[in-house]
Amino acid sequence: MSDLIDAEDERIKNEPLSEALTKRYLAYALSTITSRALPDVRDGLKPVQRRILYGMRELRLNPDGGYRKCAKVVGEVMGNYHPHGDASIYDTMVRLAQDFSVRYPLVDGQGNFGNIDGDSAAAMRYTESRMTEAAKLLLEGLDENAVDFKQTYDENDKEPAVLPAGFPNLLANGATGIAVGMATSIPPHNVAEVIGAALRLIERPSASTEELMEIVPGPDFPTGGVIVEPKASILNAYETGRGSFRMRAHHHVEDLGRGQWQIIVTEIPYQVQKSRLIEKLAELIETKKAPLLADIRDESAEDIRLVIEPKSRTVDSEILMESLYRVCDLETRFSLNMNVLHHGTPTVMGLRDVLKAYLEHRRNVVTRRAQFRLDKIEKRLHLLDGFLIAYLNIDEIIRIIREEDDPKLELINRFALSEIQAEAVLNLRLRALRKLEELEIRKEHESLSDERDTIIKMLGSEARQWTQVKKQLLVARTSFAPDTALGRRRSEFKSAPVIDLDAALEASQPKEPITVVLSEKGWIRAMKGHGLDVRSTKFKEGDSLHLVEEMFTIDKLILMASDGRAFTMPCDKLPSGRGHGEPIRLSIDLEDSVDIVSLFKLVANRKRLVASNAGYGFRLSENELESNRKAGKSVVTIPQGQQLKICDVADGDCIGVIGTNRKLLIYPLDELPEMARGKGVKLQSYNKGIELADLIVFDSEHGLVVKTGDRHRLFPDWKDWQGKRAQAGRMAPRGFPRSGTFKG
Repeated sequence: MSDLIDAEDERIKNEPLSEALTKRYLAYALSTITSRALPDVRDGLKPVQRRILYGMRELRLNPDGGYRKCAKVVGEVMGNYHPHGDASIYDTMVRLAQDFSVRYPLVDGQGNFGNIDGDSAAAMRYTESRMTEAAKLLLEGLDENAVDFKQTYDENDKEPAVLPAGFPNLLANGATGIAVGMATSIPPHNVAEVIGAALRLIERPSASTEELMEIVPGPDFPTGGVIVEPKASILNAYETGRGSFRMRAHHHVEDLGRGQWQIIVTEIPYQVQKSRLIEKLAELIETKKAPLLADIRDESAEDIRLVIEPKSRTVDSEILMESLYRVCDLETRFSLNMNVLHHGTPTVMGLRDVLKAYLEHRRNVVTRRAQFRLDKIEKRLHLLDGFLIAYLNIDEIIRIIREEDDPKLELINRFALSEIQAEAVLNLRLRALRKLEELEIRKEHESLSDERDTIIKMLGSEARQWTQVKKQLLVARTSFAPDTALGRRRSEFKSAPVIDLDAALEASQPKEPITVVLSEKGWIRAMKGHGLDVRSTKFKEGDSLHLVEEMFTIDKLILMASDGRAFTMPCDKLPSGRGHGEPIRLSIDLEDSVDIVSLFKLVANRKRLVASNAGYGFRLSENELESNRKAGKSVVTIPQGQQLKICDVADGDCIGVIGTNRKLLIYPLDELPEMARGKGVKLQSYNKGIELADLIVFDSEHGLVVKTGDRHRLFPDWKDWQGKRAQAGRMAPRGFPRSGTFKG
């Protein structure tokens, strides 16, 4: 028993928990970065992608061969190279086969591999696959010692550490991945353009990123679309390795005759699911957030065809599309974060650095394949030298074979043959001893000698090595020629039109007069027309009129709450005047204990005066009140137990303030500061229990006019109540409204 305890004690490590967690988390992070999330700069593949292609090669699933079940491929890859779940392997395999996900598919799929609507692929037992020509090009040279091999996870086999990569796959197909503390996001590009840029770097190693952009103007997405990112922004992204690309759907206007038209979308942004895009557009129509859009239809078959119908034929098509770009995925941004593994280390690289790293890899592949071929030639020439000696001395060799006890040793000693040569001579068939064979051997010897000399010259000259790299890239580019369906550029470059969308939307919307009515219990409605007799408006039992304002459907409505928040509502979204309307609390986040104290039309740059019942206030621009948040915008800081009292137009040069103690104070309006938000300054001094009753802003030239009942009265001697801000004031003059307010 004691021996067992001692054995267990040896396995127990005494270390702080934080230290143990740190070591293990760092190990996990490193594994995620290098073995899962980030692609290698040389072949542009993550380990699982590389293992899938290598596994398919081992199964001889060549482009000109037959298909095999994907389940077979997944099983081979999982059992031999990638000890993870079959779902992750199959998902990767599916993506490599989707022509809308990768620019140049590496897997040729047969069966249901999903679609651009977001539908999933069929189960792996139903689908079949083989490699594409592009995948074959990535694997070319594996049998010629082009790259290093490493032990598999169980050390029973070997796998390539990187593929030879006959074309720049990292830029061609791009990559996305999230590791621990870092991520990568690389858009796909056109291979012919990328190879052209690589050739430019071979010819001019000092070529700048700007020069390379003459050949590679930007990404080339599988789903096409229009890239509207400025050239300067793209240049900065390619130089730093970080940035983004703004892309839009490709569309055209289809004339229906008699002034009718519709917009046809034929290409959507990369990685946008068509079904979700249509759902979003339908939601915008239902919620009236796309005022110019009438309907959206999907008429897609093999090609995408989305039909967008305008609400009116007088709407400008560009304004309609610009309004939709703002609110849905007809316009998206694809981020660029060229974070890759370079020499096994995560590095953010620019376009030029990525191409240089790839070219260095290709040069290494070329020299290794050349050295492999040279070794093969040397061995063959060695044998051919032995064969020539045998043909020149055929009679003697036959005698030795017939008479000597150890013919192999005798051949070595007599003709100075190596053991390999002697063994090859002994294995010659009698049929090969004819004279014609000697001529063939001499011809092969001469040919191989010339090839050996060429390879030796190439291995000894860096310039010749780059020439060979260039030749191979030119051959690869013919497979992706721009005049082929696979090689032609799909994404276009355009400049986004400069449109004042807010003004355009306002001009295109119908301008109809409405009267906004808010009841005491918070029910709001928009009644058609101006000059209505709102006193005859019907309300729910126990409810009555609170606030009313005449506006137009193109206006924005501002509601000021007693807690100092401002809410904005578009007038064309207000509930109809039929019935009693809707509770305002369905449209904005307003607590039951908070009331609406003011309601008015938003007028840009108009000044307002806000004040709390405690007698604090300030001036502000109505622009500061606008907000798109349902929770509103906090503008006036209201201490607990107090509330917003006044929100009036500050039209004049004097302000009159009166408290509940009927003391009146008048002073210049410019003594109040203009602020964006806050508590404000003291307007009038009050004793305990006294509050602000009312205030008024007026023009000193016209004098102070107050309302008494249905009459307006001018106080010519208002200057007698002038003072400084924050003073207590004097008792209101005789004849002042009994209500103690300026509104009577």
